[in-house]
Amino acid sequence: MNNDTTLVGLGNITEGPALLAMIGLFITAGLVMTKVRGEMLWGILITSVIGLFIKDPATGSAITKFNGVVGLPDSVAPIFCKFEWSHILSWDMLVVIFTLLYMDMFDTMGTIIGVHQGAKMIPEGNRQDDIPGLEKMFMADAVATVAGACLGTSTTTTYVESAAGIVEGGRTGLTAFTTAICFALALFLSPVFLAIPGAATAPALIIVGVMMMPSVARIHWDDFSKAIPAFLTIITIPLAYSISDGILIGVITYVACHAVAGRFKDISVTMWVLAVLFVLKYIFL
Repeated sequence: MNNDTTLVGLGNITEGPALLAMIGLFITAGLVMTKVRGEMLWGILITSVIGLFIKDPATGSAITKFNGVVGLPDSVAPIFCKFEWSHILSWDMLVVIFTLLYMDMFDTMGTIIGVHQGAKMIPEGNRQDDIPGLEKMFMADAVATVAGACLGTSTTTTYVESAAGIVEGGRTGLTAFTTAICFALALFLSPVFLAIPGAATAPALIIVGVMMMPSVARIHWDDFSKAIPAFLTIITIPLAYSISDGILIGVITYVACHAVAGRFKDISVTMWVLAVLFVLKYIFL
């Protein structure tokens, strides 16, 4: 019987993937500060090579493991368009649809706003719904979600890793198109890409997070009715490992804080409806 009651414990950064991630962080940070072109990509590649010489205590083998260069993608026939039509009107299906809907919509919304702010594409003083082409972005995400469902994959959505391309200067659809071509090629070079460990890509995401932090300065920290929801949103995202959960908590606390402060005129009908729905979601889902 395990009598360990520890809820939170410190990890060991002196070995394994944690050590590799720390090494990669210093390497990537150095490349960024010296303004080396393609610093993120170089950081990932160099860290992956170092991973060949660091063992993972859990497996006893090197963290970076190459199993070839070229590989044919597996057939999607077993999972292509395998829909459960018999459960379409069930309560379980409604729960699944609602969960994926809020997750996809708010993940996309949070990522689009964050990436645009990091790229300085939202002029100071403008509203977030002034983002050019916002409808097209949501349409692209919706089409990808439908296509992903037909192909039997997990829900496809917009990821904050897109900020890595912004850091390198990407500003137009050509960046996304080039990325799509690279993903298509990756289907046949999967052994190479699968060899890159998460510990090698983590440093790049940490640096991207640092570059997106200046947006926090736009929060009115002297107004607690806005500061508290903003802080809870920021802290919930990494703790819950979910952008959507962070946004949900932010909406709920925004409405609650303004209501307690008696500032009902600052709460729109939409915010009230969303807050109620989100509370019900946490109660029943």
